[in-house]
Amino acid sequence: MNVAGFIASLDGAAPAPELNAPLAGLWWAAKGDWDQAHKLVQDDLGRDSAWVHAYLHRVEGDLGNAGYWYRQAGKPAAKDSLEAEWERIAATLLGSTT
Repeated sequence: MNVAGFIASLDGAAPAPELNAPLAGLWWAAKGDWDQAHKLVQDDLGRDSAWVHAYLHRVEGDLGNAGYWYRQAGKPAAKDSLEAEWERIAATLLGSTT
C-alpha cells in the first residue's frame, strides 16, 4: 500500500487487517479515535509504534510524554504541523515519500 491508498482507506470503517500496529494506530488517529490508536501502540515495543505513540501524545498536547516517546523511537521531536508529521510517519512506515 502507498500513502495515497492509505489515505483513501480512511473512508472505510476499519483499517485493512494486514496493517501492523503502528500503521493501524496512525489510521485510527486520522479518524479521530485517539483511544483506539493509543491502545494499539502503547504496548508494542517497536520503534515505529513509539514514533506513532509520540505523535499521539503531541496531538493531545502532552509534550513531555511525547518527548519520551520520540526518544524511544530514536526520532527528533517534531516541530512542524500535526498534519505534516502524520504524512511523514505514514510515508516512512509505508516505505514511500508520495
